[in-house]
Amino acid sequence: MSMPVTGARRALPILTPDQIGGLKQELADVIEYRKSGLSLNWIVGCPLDCGYCVRHLFDNFEMKVPRRLMSDEEAVRRLVGHPYFRPHRTPIQLLNRATDPMLPVVKPHLFHVLRQLDDQGLTNHVLIITRWRVDPVDCAVLNSFTHLRLTVLVTHSGIDNPAIEPVDSNIAAASLRTLHMHAERYRTVLYWRPIVPGLNDTGQHIARAKELSQHAHATVFTGLFFRKEIAAYYEAHGLEMPYEDTARRKIMPEAAERRLLAAFEEDTSWGPLFRKTSCGVAYAHGEADYNGHYGIRELCDICPPEQIARCESAWVRPDLNAVTREARGLGASGEIEVNDRAIVVEGLDEPPRYYLQHGFGYQCHDRAKPHHHRQHGRADIGWTAENGTPTP
Repeated sequence: MSMPVTGARRALPILTPDQIGGLKQELADVIEYRKSGLSLNWIVGCPLDCGYCVRHLFDNFEMKVPRRLMSDEEAVRRLVGHPYFRPHRTPIQLLNRATDPMLPVVKPHLFHVLRQLDDQGLTNHVLIITRWRVDPVDCAVLNSFTHLRLTVLVTHSGIDNPAIEPVDSNIAAASLRTLHMHAERYRTVLYWRPIVPGLNDTGQHIARAKELSQHAHATVFTGLFFRKEIAAYYEAHGLEMPYEDTARRKIMPEAAERRLLAAFEEDTSWGPLFRKTSCGVAYAHGEADYNGHYGIRELCDICPPEQIARCESAWVRPDLNAVTREARGLGASGEIEVNDRAIVVEGLDEPPRYYLQHGFGYQCHDRAKPHHHRQHGRADIGWTAENGTPTP
């Protein structure tokens, strides 16, 4: 099938080796393994200026004009040739770290990479995250891919403070409706984030999210990723600090979650709601969660019954010998454990842990960074332990 065109645009320039050498190493490395997939980021630079953007972590926030680090063809070669890439299995994320993939100058390159992957017959999950404009012509392109399991996640926060989020949330809302209306082969997820208590969790914000959830195949909610680099930006620009401290994981306080879920449970007109990205993506495609969250059973209490059944049937506790063999090959040290919730290892950074997690379809945790009951994978800020005392 020929790909619909979106208008001729000049290709984005490719940075010179000297320019790339001046970037922070993490930004120059175009592939990063994240929990939701092997992430390919061959374009950097974004004009949208969201105050909480992860680009602060890469010293790249002031780069407003998108530029490529390499050609689209080279980006695809590096992705499919990566040692952690498994055809048809490894979930993929495109341009989720340093730009918005639906910016007019960026999306022709996004579509070109999608076409190359699809032409290889790959059926991997591919996640695209945007808060920018999507029109029916874009939807036609997205529907033209015949093999990839494609999901577009539309970030919508409802934050109306332009100093924190200068992009009007109505843009994302309109894109979500357009995507959902035209969806045939791809799926659309409402990415309700970042939720910050006192900023965008009022009854009005929740009602807005409920209405938008009816224009998506699934809704995923999550909190704020608040690292020291982002806190420094807030302080330098006189923005009110959302929390007294920063954290390695996303902050989603227990009280805020309870408030949102109370509204969800009281009203049957909500669309399906999930705590985890992969859960929402898997549901949208009618599949079991590829991250094995079913092992963390308290995450499932809001999932539709049919999704719980899918995940239960697919969730198989892996053999300890097989896990040990793979983990040792990746460099794991110390005891390796397989319990009813997760594989637990020592001495492995996030990429090899995610490789194990996606390979076995079973959670894989670092013993030194435990996932506490009920707040799975979230920062301790705003949570209490089982006995009611604040967590450390």
